[in-house]
Amino acid sequence: MSDMTRVALDAMGGDNAPAEIIRGAVEAVAQRKDIQVLLTGREDVIQKELAQYTYPTDQIRIVNAAEIIETAEPPVKAIRGKKDSSIVVALKLVKNGEADAFVSAGSTGAVLVGGQVLVGRIKGVERPPLAPLLPTLKGVSLLIDCGANVDARPSHLVQFAKMGSIYMESVLGKKNPTVGIVNIGAEEEKGNALVKETFPLLKACSDINFVGSVEAREIPYGNVDVIVCEAFVGNVILKLYEGVGGALVKKIKNGMMASLRSKIGALLVKPALKATLKDFDSSEYGGAPMLGLKGLVVKTHGSSTSKEVCNSIIQCVTFKEQQINEKIKAAILETQEEKSENE
Repeated sequence: MSDMTRVALDAMGGDNAPAEIIRGAVEAVAQRKDIQVLLTGREDVIQKELAQYTYPTDQIRIVNAAEIIETAEPPVKAIRGKKDSSIVVALKLVKNGEADAFVSAGSTGAVLVGGQVLVGRIKGVERPPLAPLLPTLKGVSLLIDCGANVDARPSHLVQFAKMGSIYMESVLGKKNPTVGIVNIGAEEEKGNALVKETFPLLKACSDINFVGSVEAREIPYGNVDVIVCEAFVGNVILKLYEGVGGALVKKIKNGMMASLRSKIGALLVKPALKATLKDFDSSEYGGAPMLGLKGLVVKTHGSSTSKEVCNSIIQCVTFKEQQINEKIKAAILETQEEKSENE
């Protein structure tokens, strides 16, 4: 089993749990023989769902967890109080080395708190960020951070840039990925206090390809590979991105159904439009990894369908194969050694 990637999957988390979560697990093991999924949650409920499918039984295992952490619960209280919840049980599997990764569509707060408290940070990592991939005209860009650290400091953003660069190069194969900091203008003197203080620090980093400021309107064009910001800004960008995308798709569909002529036109462009919209479907790229932890923690959308769950499980294989944690650990250690030499 050493060559298998073992993924602990929170079967009870998310709007479409457990049906879509379990279906995603079945789809993942059907695609890959090198994955084992450990479904955490109420055993009777999981067994009932699994009974609908034919799957390799050695690749899916149930780990019973009687409790469920609801989305509205205070995260710290929930992690401490519900030790037999599907999230806590799954995170402990990662902590104890029984799983290589954890995937959940459940409570974001509980996943973030549990990741830090139970799995733990890599030594030297100040704050672990959430880093989703955004579809762009040129492929994808990494948004880091999008929800984990609302009140970040300049040193945190510098680490985000380094961890994001490692992820893009190792997982996405982007050589020397470009890094930009979200700003309200291209000029170096623009921005709030955090951006102004962080800009020269990023500029001084020899181990990243920093290209300066990136304005929000430039993000969909994919001119920057790693988009650095603190979590409040990142979360607004992510939610607006998803909202505008959804609204545009609805508007296009309504326009195509407006008249007989537009319906005929719609039939002609449907194949090309479907392929284009697929490129801009965030579920194609899996969930958002929480970088800088001792194990891999991936947060998927609360509304995730089986496709996003499946893709999130599969992305864990690349993360393990490319030894992302080891590379982040080495990069942070190197930075600390350089800092000590200069003091």
